[in-house]
Amino acid sequence: MTDTVLDFAFWATAAVILVLLAASAFFSGSETALTAASRGKLRSRADKGESGAAAALEVTEDSERLIGSILLGNNVVNILSTSLATALLTRVFGQSGVALATLVMTALVLIFSEVLPKTYAITQPESLAARVARPVKIFVVVLSPIVSVVRVIVRGILYLFGVRTDPGHMLSIRDEIAGALAIGHSEGVVEKEDRDRLLGALDLSDRTVEEIMLHRSQIKMIDADATPAAILSAVINSPHTRLPLYRGERENIVGVLHSKDLLRAVEKVRDPQSGMAKLRELDITAVAMPAYFVPETTTLDEQMRAFLKRRSHFALVVDEYGDLQGLITLEDIIEEIVGEISDEFDPTVEHPVKPTPEGDYLVDGVMTIRDLNRAMDWSLPDDEANTVAGLVIHEAQTIPAEGQVFSFHGFRFQVVKRIDNRLAKLRIRPL
Repeated sequence: MTDTVLDFAFWATAAVILVLLAASAFFSGSETALTAASRGKLRSRADKGESGAAAALEVTEDSERLIGSILLGNNVVNILSTSLATALLTRVFGQSGVALATLVMTALVLIFSEVLPKTYAITQPESLAARVARPVKIFVVVLSPIVSVVRVIVRGILYLFGVRTDPGHMLSIRDEIAGALAIGHSEGVVEKEDRDRLLGALDLSDRTVEEIMLHRSQIKMIDADATPAAILSAVINSPHTRLPLYRGERENIVGVLHSKDLLRAVEKVRDPQSGMAKLRELDITAVAMPAYFVPETTTLDEQMRAFLKRRSHFALVVDEYGDLQGLITLEDIIEEIVGEISDEFDPTVEHPVKPTPEGDYLVDGVMTIRDLNRAMDWSLPDDEANTVAGLVIHEAQTIPAEGQVFSFHGFRFQVVKRIDNRLAKLRIRPL
């Protein structure tokens, strides 16, 4: 009886089961390696001439088709191996062989076809992805017609439930980088300053000049109708090299005066004998450069490219009606990436965030929410307002009086100082 059961067919079936388990392990490991492998690392290896990495990049372009093909193959071999094991053990042990086959195949599939290959694949996904890419690519091409039918059925079912599928990658490259930086910072691998600089560069396309511009109320301007001597004195005493010129009212900008251009013009009207400049002969409007106006909705990356293309560092910001709203410089955009830039001519100002012994923070109302989040590692929303004062006014739906207290977004806000309708100083405490 035993010789009859353990015949050639028995051992051949057992060998087929082992081959199917190995195929299942291949599919499981390949799926993990190809989905976990960094496309950036694969691209770097492909650029160095590694053909396997290039094949891995190609096969992962259509992730939906790749996963569908691997899952189809994995399920076929698992079901087939379980069916063969059930028939084999039933032949030996009778009806009890069904339960035994279930236990044995569950253990074998779990250990050798799932956990073991996936654990190995996750330790070195790029290397394994480069090795398995070619056979997987052949397998995907062979099963492509079946996978296409399955894809249509799946999308049809999802469509009935109102789900619209996106054939592209679920996460954009930018989101992947931002997520990796957040994880790296939380694990102590990436320093906060490095994270802020990289995220600042990534955010330029999502932010507009309106968010970081210097408001028109803070712009230092020069009256074009003032005397040349007064204008020269104002330029010399200003820490800025470029100053807007206006005539009549501040909204009427007639040009931008550069201190170097003014000094060159003064040198031209200087009397060579006395050495004194004839300032009365100085035409300020002829010295000034034409003003460069940009709309407030321009994104920061577009504006930076425009500055570099025009070889300019200074622009005046206007709204949709052409009214002056503020000014922006190339330095302002760069500061969004590297942080505050100061030189020996910048006026010394105290830090806009000052901790108190009570555990609160005194914050200037004009400080932008983004800068506050960056300095304190907070996450206050900046969708409805650009500044901290604007956020409080938006949430309160009124201009608060001094001493009023509000709680929202997990923080306690108290108005410490109000000047006219402007919230100059706020006390903030995380709740």
